[in-house]
Amino acid sequence: MSIIVTPETKVLVQGITGEFGGRHTKLSLDYGTKIVAGVTPGKGGQFFEHGAHKVPIFNTVADAVAATGATASAVFVPPPFAADAILEGVDAGLDLCVAITEGIPVRDMIEVKRAMGGRKTRLIGPNCPGIVTPGTGKDSFGGCRIGIAPGYIHRRGHVGVVSRSGTLTYEAVFQLTTKNLGQSTCVGIGGDPVNGTSHLDVVKMFNDDPETWGIIMIGEIGGNAEVEAARWIKANCRKPVAGFIAGATAPAGRRMGHAGAVVGGAEDTAAAKIAVFKECGIECATTPSDMADALIRAAQARGAKLA
Repeated sequence: MSIIVTPETKVLVQGITGEFGGRHTKLSLDYGTKIVAGVTPGKGGQFFEHGAHKVPIFNTVADAVAATGATASAVFVPPPFAADAILEGVDAGLDLCVAITEGIPVRDMIEVKRAMGGRKTRLIGPNCPGIVTPGTGKDSFGGCRIGIAPGYIHRRGHVGVVSRSGTLTYEAVFQLTTKNLGQSTCVGIGGDPVNGTSHLDVVKMFNDDPETWGIIMIGEIGGNAEVEAARWIKANCRKPVAGFIAGATAPAGRRMGHAGAVVGGAEDTAAAKIAVFKECGIECATTPSDMADALIRAAQARGAKLA
């Protein structure tokens, strides 16, 4: 099994005719993702062509959903218009919206969160690398890749990865793959202070997924989402969990990379989060290069298997 998306998920791309959206649409098609539609206002009736693929373009998400049955979208829309693009997907009844866009104003995202209350659409991001459920073919071909993650480093398996950082997501995945440990699903939730899906949301889904046998949770300074997830893990999670917190050397009060990576309270620091991880039985990686090994240690301590 996998969480959130499967190799059968039908995906549309908002902003498919842009340079960035177009490039990653091609990579997702090469990966085997079922890209069934693109959306660019004013370009309805055209096609996005790549090799043997001919993806129809629509003016609106509602039109694309009605014509193709798409249930998920990737948002590659410039920041001033990205919030409206997300809400367009919500109004069209999508199950999932993955917002890759970086730099969406926080006020816009607050309004998006308020408008999404009680609606069925799950938002991943913004400012995230997206989600990958690897396939079973060579180089995990035939999976579902929504976003910008490098598909070829993934392998199908039983480890779930959730991370605020895109690059650390890729690092964890590559370490697992080189140790012959595949992944069930890898979720980059994004580093902005207002996002759609939290560490805890994803950890709960991994905990309920019988084919996810271990979890790597990657966080960073700023906010208390990792602490919230760690305390839930201590009380509820039945699986080995390894964690890493980035930003141990960051000066307090300074924004570091992600908009959400600002130390504000006592639990916002890397040291405080690492202390909570250890208190909650999460095996902590000391450096980014130690993440897969930390999960292996956690599994050995529980007598659990990962492959």
